[in-house]
Order: sequence, then structure tokens, then C-alpha cells
Amino acid sequence: MRNLIYTINLTLDGCFDHTKMAPEEELFEYYTRLVRDADLLVYGRKTYEIMVPYWPDIANNPSGETKEDVDFALAFESTNKIVFSRTLDRVDGRNTRIVRTNLPDEIFKLKQEQGKDMLVGGVALPSQLIALGLVDRFLFVVHPIITGEGKRLMEGIDLQEKLQLKLVESKTFKSGAVALHYLKQ
Repeated sequence: MRNLIYTINLTLDGCFDHTKMAPEEELFEYYTRLVRDADLLVYGRKTYEIMVPYWPDIANNPSGETKEDVDFALAFESTNKIVFSRTLDRVDGRNTRIVRTNLPDEIFKLKQEQGKDMLVGGVALPSQLIALGLVDRFLFVVHPIITGEGKRLMEGIDLQEKLQLKLVESKTFKSGAVALHYLKQ
């Protein structure tokens, strides 16, 4: 059975707004490895629209970009993607498809398929998946920033019971950001 892994950047005060955090070479390498080790990226419409066309454009026209950006863009482009959306008419990319069916049923079906782990990003869709008990692992990269504003995980979502996690790995980056890898217990 494949694992569904939620991975996200956040600030010390729990903000999930990617524009509040400074990119760094070492983190791009970390995320590139994660994407290469997965064979499916799962997004909602908003996160998909942040990622596309930004990363495919870099993959298709890498001039002037850093090596880390290009490496991530190429990994992103080569990985299959599913976008859960009721409003998108179409998606770009040969390996991307829209799913409009029942979220828990589709994720459960995907978890039963052969393959590598699946990564889910964003806030709204992962919050729903967490509430449904479908996320197996959590990879939080906590940045040493306090913003005092921004969207938080599980806003407006009713978690029926407390979710207990077990820390299985951590990694500190030069910037002071810390990657925390948790398993659902």
C-alpha cells in the first residue's frame, strides 16, 4: 500500500503562506529528492495554480535559473499529478489529470495501487484528507520566521479526534529551518 505524505513549509507561528518564506538552495534539494522519490503529486485547484505554469515554465526554459530551481522543475514536470477540482475546465501537462469524484474514495483507491508514495501539498485539500484519516506521514519544514498572519492548517475543518503523531526523523538546514518527519500513530 502506498503512503500519502503531506509536505508543507510553515513559519514558527503556523503560517502556511509560501510567500512569507525565503527560498534556499538546501531546501530545494530536499524537496527535489522528495518529489523524485514519489510517483504522484496530489493537489487542490489553488495549489495546482501556484505550481503550474511556474515550474513547467522553468523546466521548459531553464536559462537564467539556478541549478536547484531547474532540478526541482524537472522533477516536478516528470512526476504524475492529480488535481481535485470541481471548477477547473482543464489542466496542463501530459501527466496531469483532474479528478472530480469522491475525494476519500479516490484517495483510498490510489493508496491501493502499486507504486511509490504520493505527496500532497497545500492547505485546504490536505486539511480535508487529515480529517478523513487518509494522511499517513507528515513532513513539516518549519522556518525560523514569525509572520503574525496567514492561513493555518485545519482552519474550518472539524477534526473528530486528536491525531497523535510520532517524530521519526528531523533535519536542520543552514538557514535554521527544520524538517520534521512524523508518522500517524
